[in-house]
Amino acid sequence: MTDTHDVAGWSWWPAPAKLNLFLHITGRRADGYHLLQTVFRLLDWGDRIGLRLRDDGQILRVGESVAGVAPEQDLAVRAARALQQASGSRLGADIRVDKQVPAGGGFGGGSSDAATVLVVLNRLWGAGLDEDALASLALGLGADVPVFVRGRNAWAEGVGEQLTPIALAPAWYLVVEPGVHVPTAALFQSAQLTRDTPMAIIGNFASGALTGNAFEPVLRALEPAVEAVFQQLTQVGTPRLTGSGSGCFVEFATRDAAQQALRDLPRTLQARVVAGVDRSPLLDALDAMDV
Repeated sequence: MTDTHDVAGWSWWPAPAKLNLFLHITGRRADGYHLLQTVFRLLDWGDRIGLRLRDDGQILRVGESVAGVAPEQDLAVRAARALQQASGSRLGADIRVDKQVPAGGGFGGGSSDAATVLVVLNRLWGAGLDEDALASLALGLGADVPVFVRGRNAWAEGVGEQLTPIALAPAWYLVVEPGVHVPTAALFQSAQLTRDTPMAIIGNFASGALTGNAFEPVLRALEPAVEAVFQQLTQVGTPRLTGSGSGCFVEFATRDAAQQALRDLPRTLQARVVAGVDRSPLLDALDAMDV
């Protein structure tokens, strides 16, 4: 927990963002869902979730989350209601979402918000669901949600839910949000999307052979703002796309190198330096709660 409850009874919890260090689409299931391979890297940057328990069973969002998203469609609210139904808890919660991660950027902000709500309310309500049960609930909310529930960097397959923990070297990332909200469904439907990339193994990633993102050529052709960011980032390194959003990033071995690259870029870019982490800050916060 970022540390304490405030005077109004709220507790505040991290909801870390992620990067996809590569993303390939290897096929499609009979139900139309795309099969993929990717590596999820958790970051030390993200949203914050405020929770306040209620004894009347209501789940209420306080304030806005993503502009234009009604509470009934908000993943954080849906996560609380899914946990309530699965556990039979009679408790409720007020939920506040302090958004720092831009929507549509491919950084997993909404998915992480939902995971934080699931994991923390499971603890605060005394619901008693184990990690596997929470991950199963999470998958019903979105393919990216389970990795945030489990809180570890992972090699992912299937629709993104088949997770194998993976050790990653320390790294810092210059991340840029071009300001474009990408409709994921439209990208998946694009005729230009490569859907038959051969299956790889973790060793291919470890050797450095896997860095591409299937959505990159589609999105760069579709959105001039994304192409412009890629061109600017090539001045400081090798840019990559994260997820199926518009967010771009360059990886560095040291914080100093990432900070220097940030200084070399135009200040008009929405850019920041963030660190990759081995373990979700949410798990650290839960451990601190138990001390």
